[in-house]
Order: sequence, then structure tokens, then C-alpha cells
Amino acid sequence: MDNDTFSCAIAGAVLDDLESRPGSVTSLARTVLGAYVRDLGGWCAIAEFAELLSVLGVSPQSTRTAVARLKSKGVLDAESRDGRSGYVITDAAEAMFSRGDPRIFGFRRMERGDSWRLISFGIPESERAARHQLRRRLSSIGVGTVSAGLWICPDYLSGEVRAIVAALDLTDYVTSFRVEDLDVPTTVRDAAAQWWDLDELARRHREFLDHTNEIAAREDTVGRDAFERFVPVLDEWRIIPYLDPGLPDDMLPPDWPGVASVELFAEMRRRCLEPSKLWAASICASSVTAQR
Repeated sequence: MDNDTFSCAIAGAVLDDLESRPGSVTSLARTVLGAYVRDLGGWCAIAEFAELLSVLGVSPQSTRTAVARLKSKGVLDAESRDGRSGYVITDAAEAMFSRGDPRIFGFRRMERGDSWRLISFGIPESERAARHQLRRRLSSIGVGTVSAGLWICPDYLSGEVRAIVAALDLTDYVTSFRVEDLDVPTTVRDAAAQWWDLDELARRHREFLDHTNEIAAREDTVGRDAFERFVPVLDEWRIIPYLDPGLPDDMLPPDWPGVASVELFAEMRRRCLEPSKLWAASICASSVTAQR
């Protein structure tokens, strides 16, 4: 696979990942692959994977259906090891997960004085399919729309923007600028409300808080319980840091719920991630032992 094809595969996998409905079997499977199977070498026997997902209420047949779907999307490849049927995470999916880790586990927020990135493009009608894909993918990583041909995001997202533009082979049509100041007709808070769908972002943060506060109230955070509790939390959370660009406080409504949801996810990660990883590793180790 050449570099352009590889980059396009990563961009496509990221978009597919973001469009998986949180809580669906396919979305839960992606979350378990990214947070757990990668730590186990990137390969998992299908029986082990089914056992992990069964803790989340997923039947073996549903697991196999989700795995087949992920294989068709280029996330997994079939690979048998030591006589056991299993699947390995593809290079494109591994790159996708690696790029996502800093976003998901290290939420970034702009500070006053941080730079912006403006993205200007004029794409001919003959390339309208690529233009549509560009808009979809920029929106999916938190880029705001100033006008049809002018988009804006924190400058720390510029690397992701360049990767999307290159993957779509649109570098001849896109120019970007790093800027320090924004001069808007009213206030920057009003401008942000026009450029981003802050109501939708707030709804996602509030739903996450509602769902996760109930889970966080339980004290048991070890072994299987940690896995059962944390995977749905991570599955719902992992979309939010992509859609939320991390705007500074003076551009957000006074009652912005994002701060509380970021803190709650960090607390759940602290309590549950490592214990859940240890439990998942023990299940896979037990499966290996049983085969010998």
C-alpha cells in the first residue's frame, strides 16, 4: 500500500469510527480493540474477543457479525495463530487508534492568545464529491464553518487538517493560515455559536454526564466490574473530543458542561482503565493456557 492510499485508508477508518453509533455492537468492538486488544499485541482469538464482549451483553453471534463488518471496513484482518482462529488489527487501524489516543485521553483546550488555523478552499464542481468528503471530515474533527469556503479551528488541529486534505488529494485547492487575532462583528462568543453547533456539543456533554454519573456512583472498580463499567463510558466519550475543538472559555456559554464531563471522564479513567486492562489480559492469558 503506497503512502497516499495508506493515508486515505486512515482518514476513512477515522470517519467510520466516528460514525459508529455509541453503544452499538460495532462501536463497542472498536472501543475494545483500541483500548485493550492493542495492548495485547494487536491480535485476539475470536473466542477471547467474544468472551470480552459478552461481559457487555453482546452475544457470540453478534460479535462475529461485528467482526465481519470491521474486517470489511479494513479495521481487522483474519489471522490464525497456534491453530486458533483470530483477527489482527490492520496497520491503517493501528494508525487511526494511535492518532486518536491523544485526543481521547488528553483533551486539549485553547488558552487565551493561542493561535487559530483558517482553512480556505475553492474546489471546482468537477471535484464536488471530494469537496463533500472534505467538509464531512473537517466537521468530524471539530473544525468550524465561517462560510462555505472558509473554515476555522485551533491551530493544534492543523496536522489533522493537512492529513485529511492530502488523503483526499485536494492540496492544490486548499490554503491555510495561522492567525493570532479574530476581528468579528459582535463578540467572539456570538461568532463561536455561528461557526460551531455548540447546542449539539452541549447536548452530548450533558448526556455523557447523565449516563456516567450513575456508573461512577458505584464503588467497585476492579477486575471484570472495571471492564464492564469503563468500556461503555469510553465508548460514549471517545466521539466527543473529536467533535469538540476545545474552545477557550470566553467563546463558550457560561453554563458550558464540557468542563465537568472532561473531569468526570478523567476520574473514570483513573479508577477503571488499568484494572480493566489487567482483567482483559487475564482472560486472554487463560484462553491461551486452556489451549495448551
